[in-house]
Amino acid sequence: MTGIRPYKRALDRLQTAGFRPTRQRLGLARLLFEGEHRHVTAEQLHTEAMGTDLRVSLATVYNTLNQFTAAGLLREVVVESGKSYFDTNTADHHHFFLEGTGRLEDIAADDIVVQNLPQPPKGTRVARVDVIVRLAEDDGEAA
Repeated sequence: MTGIRPYKRALDRLQTAGFRPTRQRLGLARLLFEGEHRHVTAEQLHTEAMGTDLRVSLATVYNTLNQFTAAGLLREVVVESGKSYFDTNTADHHHFFLEGTGRLEDIAADDIVVQNLPQPPKGTRVARVDVIVRLAEDDGEAA
């Protein structure tokens, strides 16, 4: 029965969200949720899955990430057109994005104060404010 234990956390998350725990969903959920919070692209997750002998297409990885995001299990962070990360930390927070390496790091929600938001258009409401602070490598020169 020791082989069942590592799947428990991932399985619980899938079942709580109402997903049928297929082999592919469960395998991807394990990669995403069994460790610490992380930021991952679909391509990175696909590479990890293939490295664990989880045979899954890149299209299935994208579909699963989008399903998990819609269910509230993940948060999509769009850093630029055509480049998204999926964040396992769904709590309110912001991000640093290191442009040279593509590394994404969390910033605590309390570390940034957003003020004077404009009124949203009629019939809409502000659902969330995401701040991405873009970083460049320090070239060593004084500012």
